[in-house]
Amino acid sequence: MTAHPIAFTARIIRVARTEIGAVAALMAGTLGLALFFTIAEGIVEGDQQRVDWAILNWLRPFANDRDRPVGPWWLHEASVDITSLGGISVLLVFALMAMGFLLMHGKKLSAVLMMAGLAGGVALSEGLKGVYDRARPPAEYQLVDTLNASFPSGHALLATVFYLSVGVMLTRAFPRARVKAYALIWSVVLVLLIGLTRIYLGAHWASDVVAGWGIGAFWAMLLWLVAYAAERRQRVYMSRLKDEP
Repeated sequence: MTAHPIAFTARIIRVARTEIGAVAALMAGTLGLALFFTIAEGIVEGDQQRVDWAILNWLRPFANDRDRPVGPWWLHEASVDITSLGGISVLLVFALMAMGFLLMHGKKLSAVLMMAGLAGGVALSEGLKGVYDRARPPAEYQLVDTLNASFPSGHALLATVFYLSVGVMLTRAFPRARVKAYALIWSVVLVLLIGLTRIYLGAHWASDVVAGWGIGAFWAMLLWLVAYAAERRQRVYMSRLKDEP
């Protein structure tokens, strides 16, 4: 009688170990989606504006010179360079490079999902901007040119989708834990830097960026789960084709 609970427990532990990536992706995507809707609800009700204004004014301490941000001169120049890494043109070039690399290694599904993810991210960004139609910070605060509505931040959303997807793919390609951690940490750092530069340059309210991170994480994890499920199904199918020993 005691063998069955022990066997069941061992099976649960084994499944948890093999499926830990899928569980983590599901949790991250769920948290990202919840974060987005929490912020979106606050924007609709007007609760986010006070915090957004406080952050924006802290970054612009000079009352008579609102286009002069806090910090040394080189921080402005560096922010402009870093924020461009989240632009659609740069991401498209990087995505084409990554897609070519994946195709050369026979990863057709990953290549298709990467391009579909980026295209879907653009559609998601534009669609949400149209729904909420939030005005950007006043023009005198903006240090870069901007287009369309403010919520959510398209740079934050698309950077999260692309760079987080690449980081997760790299963690699956390399078995060593240190390499996995290195790839994932740098993808997260890059996403954070791009989002923070949008706030620093006055292109977005802080809540726009945080919401972009949230919905971007949801979309990236959803794509990863699709790829994971397809790959797992393929492994099961191939194992059934093998002869019994």
